[in-house]
Amino acid sequence: MNLRLIGIGAGVLIILSLPLAGAIAGPDFAGQDDGKGGGLFSTLGLSDSPRTSPTAASRPARGTVEPGKPGPAEQPRTDSSCGPEVSSPHGVEAQTCVLVGEGRTWGRSYYRNTSGRALDAVLTMMGPAGRTVQIRCAVGAGDEPGLCETPKEDSVGAPDSYSAVAEFAVPDDEGELLLRSGSNSSVPGDG
Repeated sequence: MNLRLIGIGAGVLIILSLPLAGAIAGPDFAGQDDGKGGGLFSTLGLSDSPRTSPTAASRPARGTVEPGKPGPAEQPRTDSSCGPEVSSPHGVEAQTCVLVGEGRTWGRSYYRNTSGRALDAVLTMMGPAGRTVQIRCAVGAGDEPGLCETPKEDSVGAPDSYSAVAEFAVPDDEGELLLRSGSNSSVPGDG
C-alpha cells in the first residue's frame, strides 16, 4: 500500500513539475527571445523586464484611461497671433505674439541672443481703449532660446484689437536698439 501511495505521489509531482520545468526553461514568446533566458523569475513576474513586470502589465498604456476613472484634464485652448520671425545682423532673433486663452490676453516674445553680450528687452502689449502693459526682461548672453512674457490680463474686445512689440537693446546709457519685433508686422513680400 505504501508503494501505491508513493507511485501516486510521484505521478502528481511529475504532472505538477512540467509547468515549472517549462517556466524555468524560459518560454520563447513567438520567437521573441530577448537573449536574457526568461526563466522562472520573469515567468512569475519577478524580473525587471517590462515585458513581464507585474507593475508594467497592471497599469494602462500611456494615453489610455482605465475604465471607471476620469480621463486627463483637457488643456485649455490658447490662440495666438504672431508676427514674422525677424533677425538682426547683431545676432538677435525674435518672434512676437499676442496670445488669448480662458478669457485672458497676454504678449510673448520668443528670442535667441547670439550677440555675445547681455541685452535688455522691453515687451509692450497694446489693447483697446488705450490699455497698455509693459515688461522689461533681461536677455542673457548665449545661444539658448528664451521668452519674455507680459502678465495675463482679462480680455477686453476682439483678439485682433491687441498687438505686441518687443525691442531688444544694449543695456547702457545710449541703449542702442538692435531689433524690433511685432505681433502684427507684415511678412516681407506680402503686398
